[in-house]
Amino acid sequence: MFRFLTQLGRYFLLLKKVFSKPEKAVIYYKLTMREFVYLGLNSIGIITIISFFMGAVITLQTAYNTENPIYPTYLIGLGCRDSIILEFSSTVAALILAGKVGSNIASEIGTMRVTEQIDALEIMGVNSASYLILPKIVATLLFNPFLTLISIIVGIFGGWIAGTMAGVITSEDFIYGIQYAFIPYYITYSLIKTLFFAFIIASVSSFQGYYVEGGSLEVGRASTKAVVYSSVLILMFNVILTQLLLS
Repeated sequence: MFRFLTQLGRYFLLLKKVFSKPEKAVIYYKLTMREFVYLGLNSIGIITIISFFMGAVITLQTAYNTENPIYPTYLIGLGCRDSIILEFSSTVAALILAGKVGSNIASEIGTMRVTEQIDALEIMGVNSASYLILPKIVATLLFNPFLTLISIIVGIFGGWIAGTMAGVITSEDFIYGIQYAFIPYYITYSLIKTLFFAFIIASVSSFQGYYVEGGSLEVGRASTKAVVYSSVLILMFNVILTQLLLS
């Protein structure tokens, strides 16, 4: 318990350093643009592929579990839409990004720590925490909502392709289902969750990398911890935010 409180205190002290006033805004802008590419644009591929197949699986599973003639077939499209918007495109996609982006951030900063590059920045009078971590947090907060929207669109498209090609639903019924009783707030709910998850991934992974002690072996362990802790916090906040935003 004492170790947990110690780590929690170090985490918030690090955030205090991260969000202190930047020395030169131009440099931070360039760093943020670079992180847009590394953490954002490079994640579009994996999000697109996984969203497509998850949309297809959700549609087929819904179809095979609602074969009762009492249920109208358009419910397949409705179930696919709501599953993707409410849960998959925010939470499951965030877990995927925790593995890809989180491990990347932790290993990058951790390597800089063990090779004493962070110490060199401190000696030069640079706020290393803000310089290294703030652009990553800003980039993920700004870009992850776009990844969520891409995931929603591709997931529903994948469901439509799978449903019509497998012959479990007609194109007209599926389109009617995704339009039926649509609640726009669900998109807002999904994006709000995405912002929380993006901050968790970037800040927790940076924290694990920033305080690495040892060598390359410890960097690998920090990368693993970053993924595990981020995933647990994402699932925990998923419950809390669902209760707060949908109750």
